[in-house]
Amino acid sequence: MTEKLLKNNPGTLIINEIFHSIQGESSHVGRACVFVRLTYCNIRCSYCDTPYAFEEGQEMSIEAIIDVVKGYRCRLVELTGGEPLFQENVYDLMTRLNDEGFEVLVETGGSLDISRVDPRVKRIVDFKCPSSKMMKKNLWNNVECLKAGDEVKFVVGNREDYEWARGMIAQYTIVKRCPILMSVVFGELEPIRLAEWILEDKLDVRFQLQLHKYIWRPETKGV
Repeated sequence: MTEKLLKNNPGTLIINEIFHSIQGESSHVGRACVFVRLTYCNIRCSYCDTPYAFEEGQEMSIEAIIDVVKGYRCRLVELTGGEPLFQENVYDLMTRLNDEGFEVLVETGGSLDISRVDPRVKRIVDFKCPSSKMMKKNLWNNVECLKAGDEVKFVVGNREDYEWARGMIAQYTIVKRCPILMSVVFGELEPIRLAEWILEDKLDVRFQLQLHKYIWRPETKGV
């Protein structure tokens, strides 16, 4: 079932925050990055760490957003949320950012179609594990759209999540399409446990931590 996207006013998006920080996840971890956090989300994960992005935000023109991004003089930009693909005009923003010479990432929750995303954008698809309570929202047709520059992410809260993710990786042969990221639900699963499981199974994934939560306090916004 296709979800109905939010129709913005022409040339605008609802933006929660724009900030300059250190990329805390993905294969780009450690790089300086400008984050554009869009308002609204179509799912409600049990462990969500950005519930303030569900409703809080202000309407901005795409031109104004790009001007703010340019002001940081940083080449890497990530669109996140909330769920960035929930707003119809985000596709125009991604194309414009690429046209302006930025390296663009988008992190999406895996429940919305990624096929419309500009092919120059690197898509990070965060498929939801059972403990998120949002597993049924996963749109597995997205796997067919993945390209080598994309990444799939699984956030693991317990052993059940891990075994489920391992099964999905095998079922959809994701490793043949793009790199796979695996991390823990912060504060729910000790990183050493996940690291041990990955090593025991010789699983072909990239283990990661949310680096920004170790640099700053976990609840800090705008980082």
